[in-house]
Amino acid sequence: MFAKIEHGRLMDRVYRHQRHFYDATRKYYLLGRDPMIAGLNPPERGSILEIGCGTGRNLVLAGEAYPKTSLYGIDISNEMLATARKKIAAAGLGKRAHLAYADAADFDPEALFGRRQFDRIFISYAVSMIPQWQAVMREAVSHLTPGGALHVVDFGDLRDLPGFSKTALYTWLEWYHVTPRNDLFDVADVIAVESKTETEAQRLYRGFAWISVIRRKA
Repeated sequence: MFAKIEHGRLMDRVYRHQRHFYDATRKYYLLGRDPMIAGLNPPERGSILEIGCGTGRNLVLAGEAYPKTSLYGIDISNEMLATARKKIAAAGLGKRAHLAYADAADFDPEALFGRRQFDRIFISYAVSMIPQWQAVMREAVSHLTPGGALHVVDFGDLRDLPGFSKTALYTWLEWYHVTPRNDLFDVADVIAVESKTETEAQRLYRGFAWISVIRRKA
């Protein structure tokens, strides 16, 4: 509980002011978010949960791309949730979208939203900021419907980029408490074995962004 509170306070401090210009600046380097959303392909009247919904930018795009789905989002930063609620309301999605404060590593969606499972769950550039990210992914998989899928997009290993680019980016990310998970695909494979699910791995932009999908069998 203490770790949860402290991480939430840290995120509030980091984003208290950044949330007002977050989307305008992050579009230049949070690559892969839109391809990830395009690849969700939920059932027509399915449910979509974003873990670490931030400003609500991705939920709005998902809502526009899949107009008959129900939308859900959780975040550990009340500052970000305040911005997300405004953005979702401005997009006219207030009746379809439901947001809640929660710790992604241990949350009860039935208590929060009145449902236990979701057709699609996605995590966009958040596992690199969550200390217990592997637990978060396991928790997410446990809340998938049969045939449901977890989609994770985050920084990759930059394998095909010049060495100085990787060093500069990683140094910059440290300033914002971001740690790229270069074992993301390996961890996804381990979780798949544990949960009897299947994985897909996609590398984008010369390794700048990775998309990991864990899919439950129907």
